[in-house]
Order: sequence, then structure tokens, then C-alpha cells
Amino acid sequence: MVGPGVAATDPLRSPATDAAAALLTRLVERGIRHVVLSPGSRSQALALVAAELERRGDIRLHVRIDERVAGFTALGIGRETRMPAVVVCTSGTAVANLLPAVAEAHHSGVPLLLLTADRPPELRGVGANQTTTQPGLFAMFTRCEADVPVPDEVCDGADGEQSRMLRTLADEAVDAALGVGTRAAGPVHLNLPYREPLAGPLPAWFEAAGSRETPSDLRDTTLSASIERGFDDDMVPRGEDDQADELSGALYQGGGGIGESDVPEAAEEAPHLLEPGPRTVVVAGADAGPGAEDLAHRAGWPLVAEIVSGARFGRELVSGYRALLRDPQLGGRIERVVVFGHPTLSREVTALLSRTDVEVFAMRGPGEPLNLNGATVPVDAVAVPVDTSDREWLGEWMRASRAASVDLAPVAPDADGLSSAEPGVRLGAISAELAAIRAPLDRSLLVDAVWRATWPHDRLVFGSSRLVRVADAVLGGKKVPVHANRGLAGIDGTIATAIGVAVASQDAASSDRADVGTTRVLLGDLTMLHDVGALLLPDAERAPRIQVIVGNDHGGTIFDDLEVARVAGDAAMARVQYTPQSANLEHLAAAYGWSYQRVETRAALDQALVAPAAGPVLIEVPLPR
Repeated sequence: MVGPGVAATDPLRSPATDAAAALLTRLVERGIRHVVLSPGSRSQALALVAAELERRGDIRLHVRIDERVAGFTALGIGRETRMPAVVVCTSGTAVANLLPAVAEAHHSGVPLLLLTADRPPELRGVGANQTTTQPGLFAMFTRCEADVPVPDEVCDGADGEQSRMLRTLADEAVDAALGVGTRAAGPVHLNLPYREPLAGPLPAWFEAAGSRETPSDLRDTTLSASIERGFDDDMVPRGEDDQADELSGALYQGGGGIGESDVPEAAEEAPHLLEPGPRTVVVAGADAGPGAEDLAHRAGWPLVAEIVSGARFGRELVSGYRALLRDPQLGGRIERVVVFGHPTLSREVTALLSRTDVEVFAMRGPGEPLNLNGATVPVDAVAVPVDTSDREWLGEWMRASRAASVDLAPVAPDADGLSSAEPGVRLGAISAELAAIRAPLDRSLLVDAVWRATWPHDRLVFGSSRLVRVADAVLGGKKVPVHANRGLAGIDGTIATAIGVAVASQDAASSDRADVGTTRVLLGDLTMLHDVGALLLPDAERAPRIQVIVGNDHGGTIFDDLEVARVAGDAAMARVQYTPQSANLEHLAAAYGWSYQRVETRAALDQALVAPAAGPVLIEVPLPR
């Protein structure tokens, strides 16, 4: 098929380019702002259209040569904006490299949209180069997926049959990624097979479209308006039965594991009323958000908030919660729990939520539904009667919390001693001050310094290292934006995720404003080395303001606290668990063009964290094993 006035034999026109233009144009109209692209041959039409959209200022384009890095960069953007970033890649292993990010996006409920170029169907299964079975590759994780028909027409206008189909598909893909209706937000996969010619001139209608609305305008008039009206019927993704032949995917959470705890057919009309009486605590896991603190405050219930929850603040916050949950007089007397987010950092919380004698209500959120005790009640919202808090119950927890809290603030100088007229007293004060300044860092001091340096306009990303558990154990309350890939709690993609968070958060603010924050990622050496390729940033892109802070204890000391440490011999433990390394991080930073600092004292770390830096910085903190 060809569009009106276009000869079928025109050697310059490419159906692939026209199709790519139609699809990406509609995605921009629906509010897509970020495209993460890994270059390749089969995806060249998508790449050239994306380059033109970047030239116009319609999108932010992020080019990454490693598809795994690209996937996690898009994941970080989706985490920060709650809008899907588009990932573009070529066929073959390029697509397979996206699986870790897709799995994390599924379990965390992060919107993500994959556009994977492919060979046409006649080249599959016949030994063609760079060709594998891409349709269904992410079926267990995607909210919907489609193996799109091969484009075979070029059009002089955007209203051709092929263009209309692709625009409709773009609407369905964005809706599914955002979790419209009763489904949860998550990844969507559009597999796009193309025949040669793989690229051609951009269609005239696409170039003319460059003078129309900007993406920010479209986000206001299209996406926001759609949310307010609950989405028009023609924008809602088709139901499972309607799309069985074309779109499929994991429209439920859990990959087949927890059917009864799944997203309901319809949202509850009224909040679930929690009657007074049972001794209750609020648990906030990863991505819980401030709603957990709000409920704890309104109800007067103790708040057990993980460091990655975004709810670790407020008067009801419990310090040292792990020991208190083990206390029979506190944790042992809990009768009811309200859970926000995805708790993953402590065995004590897992044990609590697994108890069959405790009533558990789990707030439905973007991630995998919770049902550790087999009887957890999923709810969309909860309500509590006014003035029914159990002050005695809350008081017991608050007194224990104060006793368990840890003050890691640097000791204030002894002003009286330093100004004393007695030489002995003055020298003693000077010696004490010098000792404090020269004291080496440990894990607790490291996490405390990073926590104190981070403010609401900043972003803090935790890797799945030992440091996040130390932070969870010792840090107090503070309302700052926190991210962590706790859906599957893997160490892969941490730096790439943080860079995605950084570019998205800093893109939302003017680079000329003083309140553009710094994104800090705190991780261990193995987590850093696992994602070292993410340090490669293109010269043509604006570098984000980011600090990668590496607690370097030369191996996987997180295993010190696990069962293996009690049963394995030293040689086996080092060989297969610790995996000691001696990588030179300064040389790595230099190779990738990052600034580098090595700090060994609290004073030096405090200075490094707040020092002005326009670009990426790697801060190495040596730690004892």
C-alpha cells in the first residue's frame, strides 16, 4: 500500500520511516518526554525520527551503547517522573539485554515502554542473521505486548490507515504502561519488524508537525486532561479477551504466583474502615510514599518505615524497629498491620507480615501485591475514626524508639576547652578535636553523612548493598526523595537507574536555578563494578549533577550476616561469596571522564558531598571489612 500521490516504486521512501514517525509522534503527543536509544541497524528508522524530535526540542534523547544500561536508565526516568520512558533498540541480543530492567519494572510497578526493532516474520526461524524470537520474550512481565504488523505503506499525510493504527497502538501502550483502569503500571513491549529499505527521508507531514504544540503543552492538554476525566472510552486499553489476538501480557502482578491478591476488577468505592481496638502499626516498604506517614499520624499508630520508603519521617516514626519487632512486649503484641509499598530490608518485618495471628491490610500500589501470610487483605484506601488512637500503645513504642535511636552527628568542638587559659586543658581539647577530624569512616558514619547532606530538592538512590541495610538500621527521620530498585533487589543497573533519576529530576527544573538538586547514589564496590558501563555518558549530552558514592570494602561483605558465614570455610567464603576485588576506581573514573575523590574521614566526606560540582563525580570511601 502507498499513500496518495506516492509511487510504490519510489526508491527514496521507506515504510519503516513513515511508521516510526507515526508511532513516535503520537507518543510525544501523549506526553512522552524521554527516549533512551541504543544504536543498531534494524532500528535506524526509529533512531533517525528520534534524532529529529530531539533537534526540535520535543524530547530528551539519551544514547547508550549498552542495552542493559539503556533499560535501567529508562527505569530511573520512569521512577522519577511516573511516566514511561521509551527504549529503542535493534534486534537479537540487544532485546534480551533489556530483561533485567523489565523484570524490575514489573515487580516495582514502574512504567516503561520498549520499542524493539525486528526482522520481518519470513526471516524468523530460518537462520537469518541477528534474528531470534522476540515476541513474547517479556510476556511474564509486560502489561501488554504486540508483535506489530510489518509496515508496507508510505503516506503523504498522518491520516493513512497504517498511521491511524500506529497512533491507536501508541495510545494503548501508554495507557497500559501507566496502569490505566484496574491494571498496575509497568512495562509494555511493542515489537516492530521492518523490511528493507530500513530508512528513508522523513515524511513531509512529520516535518510539518514540528511547528505544532510542544511536549510540555501536550502533557497538560492530553495526559492531565485524560487523568481528570478518567480517560475516554477510546483511550482505555482493550480488555484481555478483546486483545487476545494482538496484545497480551502480565495484566496481573506476580507472574502467576498470587492470583487472589491481584488487582481488583474495579476499585473500591469507599475507603476500608479500620475500627479502633486492635494494636496496630503502619509498615512502609520501598516506594510507600508519604501516605504511610499521613495514616500513622492521623491514626496515632507507630510507623515502621524502611529507609527506601519515602515515608521515614514524622512524629510516629520508630527508630531501631528491628529490635523492637523482636521484643515480645512490642512486636509480639501487634494485632494489626497496615502496609504501604514493598518491604524487603529486614527479616523482622517479613516475619511479622507472615504471621497468621496478625490482621494484615496491604495498600494496593504500583508493585507486586503482598500476601505473605496467605490472608492479607488488599485495599485501595483506608479510613480511621477521629480521636480513636491508642495513646498508651503509641507511647510504649515512642519510649522504646527514643531509647533505640542512634546519634551519629559529629561531636561539637569543646569551645570552652579550646579557649581555656590553662595549657593542659587547651591542648587536651585540641587533641580531641584533631582525633575527631582524623577518625576513619565506618559504614554508619558514611550513611549518616550522605543522609545529612541530602535535602528535598536532591535525590538519593540506594544500591542493593550492605550499606542500605546499615542506613535502615541507624538513620533517623528526614523527608527526602529516595529511590531504590527493591522490586527484585538486584545489584544490576544501580548507576544507570540513578542517572535516569538525575536527568529526569534535573530536566524538570531549570539548569539556571539554584534549587536544581544533586542526585546521590550510595552503593558498595561490587554493585558499582557490576554497572560500571553506565559511567559512559555521550559527549553530546548534558551531564547530570550526580555523585556516585562507593563504600569500598573490596568485596561482598553483605554475606557476613547470612547463614553462609557460619558454615563456609574461609577459602570457600572468599572464593564464591566475598569475591574480593582490587579495581582502581580512580583510573575507572578517569577513563570515563568523571571527577574523582577519595575520602577517609568524616570531615573530608562532608566537604566532598556539598562541594560545588556541575557534572558527575565518583567519591570512593575505603571501608574496613
